[in-house]
Amino acid sequence: MSELLASPLLWLFFTLAVYEGFRQAHERFGQPIWLQPMLWSLVVIVAVLLVFQIDYAVYFAGTQFLHFLLGPATVALAVPLYLALPHLKRAALPLLAVLCVGSVVGVLSALWIAEAFALSDFSWRAFATRAVTTPIAIGVAEKIDAPIALVAAIVGISGLFGAMMAPLLLRGIRSDIAYGFALGLGAHGVGTAFAFQRSATAGAFAALGMSLNGLLTAFWLPWAIRPWL
Repeated sequence: MSELLASPLLWLFFTLAVYEGFRQAHERFGQPIWLQPMLWSLVVIVAVLLVFQIDYAVYFAGTQFLHFLLGPATVALAVPLYLALPHLKRAALPLLAVLCVGSVVGVLSALWIAEAFALSDFSWRAFATRAVTTPIAIGVAEKIDAPIALVAAIVGISGLFGAMMAPLLLRGIRSDIAYGFALGLGAHGVGTAFAFQRSATAGAFAALGMSLNGLLTAFWLPWAIRPWL
C-alpha cells in the first residue's frame, strides 16, 4: 500500500480524475457558483494528502507534467488574442482606462483587507500582490520582501473566488470583451480559464487583461511600496 501511495503516476491520475469528476458535476447541475471544479478539486486533493500523510514532494513528482504544461498553455493564449485583434483595436482606449483603474483598485482593495484585519508587515506585503497572476506576483514578492508561499496562496485563492463570483457580479455584462477583460483583471489564470467557457473572445481578452495587469502592476507596485519597506 505504501509503495502504491508513493507512485507518482497515481497522483497524476488522481488529480485528473478528481478535476474531471467535478467538472462533469458542474456541467450536469447547471454550472452553479458553489460547485467550481478547481475549488473542490483543491479541497479533495489536500484532504487526501493529509489523511494519507503524503509529502508534497511526492505529489509534485507525479503532477510536474501538469505544471510543465502551464507554460505552453500560457503561450497558446496568444492564438485567440491574435484572432480577436480587430476587436482590440476598436476597444483599445476604454480597455486602457479600465486597466489603469483596475490595477490600482486591485492593490488598494487587498491592502484595505489586510489593514482591516491588522495583519503583520509581511502579510500585508503579500496581500499587495493579490491582483496579479502567480508567476508575476512571485517576482514582485521578491522585490518587496513578501513571503512567497503566502503570496502564492493569496493569489490562488483570490483567483478561485473571483471565478466563483463572476457569474453573479458580471451577469449584466453582455459584451464578451468587457466580460473577459474584467475576469482577467480580477481572477488571473483561473478567471481566464473560466472566460473561455463563455467564448473564445472572452477568453482572449481575459488573457490580455491578466497579462497587461501583471506587467503594469509589476512596474509601479515595487516603486510605490518602497517607502514603507
